[in-house]
Amino acid sequence: MINPPVQSVAPGTFKAEAHWYPKALNATIHPMVSFFLNLDRERMVTRYCHLNPLVDPDGLRKMLTYQCKYFLWGGADLINATTAQGRRRMVVIENNSCPSGQKSMPLLDDHQEEGGYRVLVERTFKPMVEKRPNNREGRLAVIYDKNPMEASGYAAAIADAFQEEVLYICDYLGAEERNLRIKDGWLEARHRGKWVVLRAAFRYVTQRPWNRLPTTCKTRILNPIVTCLAGGRNKMVAAKAYDFFNGEIRKYGLKIHTPETIWDVSHNEIPLWVAKLGGQAVVKVPYSNAGQGVYTITNARELEEFMNEPIDYERFIVQSLIGNYKWSSTGGDGKFFHVGTIPDKKGRTFVSDIRLMVSSTEQGIRPLACYSRRAGTPLADQLDGAADSWEMLGTNLSAKLGENQWTSDTDRLLLMDRRDFNKLGIGLDDLIEAYIQTVLSTIAIDRMAHKLFNSKGKFSLRLFTSLNDDPTLLSEILA
Repeated sequence: MINPPVQSVAPGTFKAEAHWYPKALNATIHPMVSFFLNLDRERMVTRYCHLNPLVDPDGLRKMLTYQCKYFLWGGADLINATTAQGRRRMVVIENNSCPSGQKSMPLLDDHQEEGGYRVLVERTFKPMVEKRPNNREGRLAVIYDKNPMEASGYAAAIADAFQEEVLYICDYLGAEERNLRIKDGWLEARHRGKWVVLRAAFRYVTQRPWNRLPTTCKTRILNPIVTCLAGGRNKMVAAKAYDFFNGEIRKYGLKIHTPETIWDVSHNEIPLWVAKLGGQAVVKVPYSNAGQGVYTITNARELEEFMNEPIDYERFIVQSLIGNYKWSSTGGDGKFFHVGTIPDKKGRTFVSDIRLMVSSTEQGIRPLACYSRRAGTPLADQLDGAADSWEMLGTNLSAKLGENQWTSDTDRLLLMDRRDFNKLGIGLDDLIEAYIQTVLSTIAIDRMAHKLFNSKGKFSLRLFTSLNDDPTLLSEILA
């Protein structure tokens, strides 16, 4: 795989048709979603505490006004789940550092043609660059290895916000030659035959980014690599971060809702934990993303197929499976199953999730964008052993074609517009719950990132190893 040459993106070059999916380009945002995104914090707190009277309002305000130091931009994937007794819950499946989503989000304001791209730049990236000057001249850049539709949109939005040319740099995993290097602690880019210093970079490098970018760097990076290791691209440490943070916020009546999770599982132990969860479970390679490395296990055949998969890493996580009521795992909090979409005209219900994107601002963590995805086949009441459970439960739109080659199944994309939103069967309170769960999981990962640096500001590989002792992963980290 070869990286293309570095490009320069000039101000005034943003083209909407290049940065949105065609079905989202002219979509009209649903009034309820617009209302939610414009709802002020105090009204959210009042409403949430009215429905959850055991929650401390001051504690919730403290969470919503939290300012992240490292995890400045994230996107949580949530499942709308319920129990047989009707106990509804937004369950956090994962929170992604440097998430996708802008290309799927209808404009909140028709007069702001750069949409959420510009909002994220103005709210979060620009203050990060200007608030703490690093006393070094240099260029601005967008670095990517996936999703050029959004990465190039951010580059054009940054060029407009700063009124200067932005370097647009591809950094594929395993490329023969890179256009980036580290010199004297600064990130430099090869541009027109010369190496130039980057004073700040917007990162959309998502495939094992820790093996190309260092954990500490003088160049300002959104998001820094530590956010990926602390949970943004590391499901193992994320699970521990959520558990630690839940202990801290219990006094406020708050909790990050996740599937029951067993971490640090060796390959040989996996069948034992699947059996403990009743034969239905989800096994995850903790460091994969874009739907890769996730295996839904509902029968002996699927377990055997997973056990025969060639996987480089040595540690896994096993989670309770949320499926249909008759074939979901039973965990400590009971049996949760998918609410799913509103049945279509054929009576079919599909599994769907919600991606809620947020960013950290001077006013706290604020929502940016939202969209949904559905599974490929309808949710079955009974499993016959021949069905592919991933087709019923997997919602990620990305599909890997080859090394650093991806496509996207937009037929399963559900927009937050007047047409698709009604299919989801969710309301304003569900959106508020999803937002609060996203905020809590974002803070948990940011707090974990804090812990991974010692008093001298150096990344503590010793502490990280104690949290995630996977030799293969540790050998990849560029300290």
